[in-house]
Amino acid sequence: MSVLDALQQLRDASPGVTGRPRVIAIDGRGGAGKTTLAERLRKAVPNSSIVHTDDVAWHHAYFDWGPVLVENILRPLHRGEALDFRPRPWIDRGRPGSIAVPANTEFVFIEGTGVIREELAPWLDASVYLQGDLDEQERLLAVRDGDSPEQMEHVANWLREELPFMLREQPWAQATMVVAGPPHLDHDPETELVVAPPTPGSAELTDPRSRQRA
Repeated sequence: MSVLDALQQLRDASPGVTGRPRVIAIDGRGGAGKTTLAERLRKAVPNSSIVHTDDVAWHHAYFDWGPVLVENILRPLHRGEALDFRPRPWIDRGRPGSIAVPANTEFVFIEGTGVIREELAPWLDASVYLQGDLDEQERLLAVRDGDSPEQMEHVANWLREELPFMLREQPWAQATMVVAGPPHLDHDPETELVVAPPTPGSAELTDPRSRQRA
């Protein structure tokens, strides 16, 4: 499927949205390629923005950030307001900048592990789940976060919380679209996505413990 076709499918999933941006969640395990996919979609829609849940959760919690996201990101977006939010840990620790989305944005892609969850469902217009190989994603997560003792401990702690959370919420079953990431099928990585059938029919698309290589 082309990136433009994927965007049209996400747009069609929320036909009644007016006066505010469409809020699209991008979920998947750590190392699945969520940030890369969000950037590809953003580039295809000039008037769009990305919110990273890692920024919302910075020095907060691995997964217990739903209320912060709702009150400070999702609720203002649903009111059609411009967004300029500095989380409390940013202020306390002197982190510069803010999480910003300009007014009149067409799409806002919210990417991060755990964003497709029951408590956030009323605020999401459509969603994408990245399905990938468990071992490869754990390797990429360790490579991305470094191999110092502190970072290795961080990765280990993350993995201990990540899988139980994902199995409880089952985001792959709620997603508008399931995308292979990183895919091993032939495709143009600049213009195409490898997309699963609308109704998953195998364990490989319903359990992140599977060893699927799509």
